[in-house]
Amino acid sequence: MPETKQHPDNQVVIWLLCLLSLGLASCSKNTTVQKPNIILIFIDDMGWTDLSCFGNTDAQTPNIDRLAAEGLRFNQFYVNSPICSPSRVAISTGTYPQRWHITSYLDNRSRNAERGMANWLDPSAPMLARNLNKMGYATGHFGKWHMGGQRDVTDAPLISAYGFDQSLTNFEGMGAKLLPLTKDENGKVGRIWENAEILGGPFTWMQRSEITSGFIDTALAFISEAEHGQKPFYINIWPDDVHSPYWPPFEEYGMAKDAGKRGLYLAVLEAMDQQFGKLFNYINADEKLRNNTLILFCSDNGPELGAGQAGELKGYKTHLYEGGIRSSLIVWGPGYIDKVLQGARNETSVISAIDIMPSLLDFANAKSPKNKPKDGENVLATLLGRSRKSRAAPIYYSRPPDRKNFYGFNDLPDLAMREGDWKLLCDYDGGRPELYQITKDPGEQTDLSGIHVEKTKLMTKMVTEWYASMPLLNNK
Repeated sequence: MPETKQHPDNQVVIWLLCLLSLGLASCSKNTTVQKPNIILIFIDDMGWTDLSCFGNTDAQTPNIDRLAAEGLRFNQFYVNSPICSPSRVAISTGTYPQRWHITSYLDNRSRNAERGMANWLDPSAPMLARNLNKMGYATGHFGKWHMGGQRDVTDAPLISAYGFDQSLTNFEGMGAKLLPLTKDENGKVGRIWENAEILGGPFTWMQRSEITSGFIDTALAFISEAEHGQKPFYINIWPDDVHSPYWPPFEEYGMAKDAGKRGLYLAVLEAMDQQFGKLFNYINADEKLRNNTLILFCSDNGPELGAGQAGELKGYKTHLYEGGIRSSLIVWGPGYIDKVLQGARNETSVISAIDIMPSLLDFANAKSPKNKPKDGENVLATLLGRSRKSRAAPIYYSRPPDRKNFYGFNDLPDLAMREGDWKLLCDYDGGRPELYQITKDPGEQTDLSGIHVEKTKLMTKMVTEWYASMPLLNNK
């Protein structure tokens, strides 16, 4: 709504226009529309059915479940890699991570070079945070980064170089850090990575089981400061949870350890949910925040074998099968999602993590970056429950180059794509194709490539041509 001078004669007109407005925030006396706040929560290595609101009966996640009960759940949301670093690049940039030579987890310089990978994300990449920051948003990153600055890569750009006003990360990023201590059932204290200090500070050592709270507390202080300055905010909260090694609270460690790897994992999952309760309660308790904040919650990839679970879906973290790339997305925003839709589960819309950036830019009425690659699509109406449309283009994948054999799966496919009801996997040269009608066979049990020969040929051509178009350093 354009700015209007408030002469007495037009006060009634202004008020009526405010009531009739379909904007995302209520009208104030000067008719300035408050931009919406955005929180993007990206969990680490959580399986598609690990939340109790997605079917887990072995553990309870009541705080996250409450988010789902007041929001929307999405059955067919896909991240863009089955492993962390490229998945984080995709959701941050709205582009395929192959464009930036990040196709597996970022490691030390030698291992990155062996796999044809960059050492960090190019700071010139289009960034959701940077574009929102240019629109007046306070931007903060709190949690795991893993897009540069790890192991012996000590000269990566600071997180602030990517458009963030403030950051607090772990041992896989540059800038202020929370570093993890451990405590076993006997009270013995240790460190997960002894040499984490080589990446620079400032840093604070903290019990691994409490670090999610540390990120949340810092995020809450950031939110409070943004509110005080009357600025909208965009923040990432990307905890280390629920990645191994699993260190639940000291009081629970012994019992969880007796239950094995999955027992430790479930204890960490429940502790993470409790820690997120503080964030959700804070937002809910403030009417203005509750009505003007959108929260998106999902995982960066599938679960580690023996820890998390993906239900009937085949595969795990690092696999291009559904269990590695399908993520349990929750979208919460009482001010933006129709009340009659709250608690609904969208089982049909196919959307991708690269769609988050263009959708949120539209949500914030922000401009897309010019002269930058764009792979994502605007699916805002679907995210808010106003449509059931899927993204129009296929979703393409290449496997992590160091994961040809992993978790008991040998000679894994190199490429994959999802288009409509169909999923195809094949090797780099198009060989050994597998075709699944994924809407009827989400477990990828019945290969139909020998029956639907022409579809298999067409999809194989599409995915191999897509891969050839990506500026990879090599094809290992």
